[in-house]
Amino acid sequence: MNHTDPDERWLGAIVHGAFFLLLGSSFARFLSRDQGGARTGWTVALFAFFCLLYVLGHLLAPPPRPGLPPTRRHLVWLCSVTGVWVVLLVLAPSATWCVMPLLFAGLHALPPRIAVPAAAVLTALVVLSEIRVADGPLNPNMVVAPPAVAAVATAVLVHLQRQGARQRVLIEDLVRTRHELAATERRAGVLAERQRLSAEIHDTLAQELSSQRMLLQAAERVWDTGRGAAREHVRAAAEITSRSLAEARRFVHDLAPADLAERSLAEALGELARRESGPGLTVEFRVDGEQGPLPERVAAALLRIAQGALGNVREHAAATRAALTLTWLDDQVSLDVADNGRGFEQAGPPGCEAPTRGHGLPAMRIRARHVGGTLTVESTPGEGTVVSAAVPLVVKEPAL
Repeated sequence: MNHTDPDERWLGAIVHGAFFLLLGSSFARFLSRDQGGARTGWTVALFAFFCLLYVLGHLLAPPPRPGLPPTRRHLVWLCSVTGVWVVLLVLAPSATWCVMPLLFAGLHALPPRIAVPAAAVLTALVVLSEIRVADGPLNPNMVVAPPAVAAVATAVLVHLQRQGARQRVLIEDLVRTRHELAATERRAGVLAERQRLSAEIHDTLAQELSSQRMLLQAAERVWDTGRGAAREHVRAAAEITSRSLAEARRFVHDLAPADLAERSLAEALGELARRESGPGLTVEFRVDGEQGPLPERVAAALLRIAQGALGNVREHAAATRAALTLTWLDDQVSLDVADNGRGFEQAGPPGCEAPTRGHGLPAMRIRARHVGGTLTVESTPGEGTVVSAAVPLVVKEPAL
């Protein structure tokens, strides 16, 4: 028996104990009833050899693990010990019931198509041996009992063997499913992280690099005619560079936006409106309702949405005015970013998915969803655009 499983060790101990108990009982009966004649010495030696062969077989040719085919060495041992038992049975009918552990060993190691016929042959030998040593009229139990006991034992062992095979298949399927699930979760995690990185880069570094480029281009255009204006543009680009560096450092360490380090969300939005205001675009900021505390991740998400929306206004809308409105209600906080720019044609009625140009709007939707909120876009060509994000004050985890 396999010695790595406690249940199998326990079962093996019982089988071995039964073998030695039956062997000792058979030998005692032989000495008390069947000994005499020239074959006594040979029979005693055969009893000893049978015992030795049984012990050596389990030490040198152990049975296979459940679900694995038997080794050639184990099959040779099983045939050898069975053959010795048949010879011993001829010399000493008292050894009849020593076959039970061998019957179990065969059923355990051999496939049912071989083990069941082998069990039938061994049972027939037991019946013949019982009839041979019977005294007086034939007892029907000698003919019926061995096949009945062998049939029950064979049915139980074959059932357990097949049930074990089915359980092994189920376990293999479970392990494979767990590995596939782990791989799927890793892929989902990688995708989510890529989306997060894309949104972070788009809403911070990409937007500010775009602003720097516009300011430096403006400085180049007036460099020869207006040195003062050119220096202002360069100074503004340098300020953006400083903010970009701070954002990049916090971004690397996965911290909150730099604007929220020492400010509330309303103060950060007000500072954002001030920064985005300039020649050609005026951004106003307003707070409605009584302000309250917000989770850091909600405040960061709303600030990033405002940055992304204003970046779209500056780059795509050709607007002259924009308004940031932070509204506190009893059960939610909302952020509206409205502009008077060129607008665009939506794919459906207001509030439906807008055309996904680039990463801006998809990134904003992802941010809103990750804090349990929603984002809607209303736009009409020539009439501007309104981006609205609403987040419940009791934040629920987003659905996977």
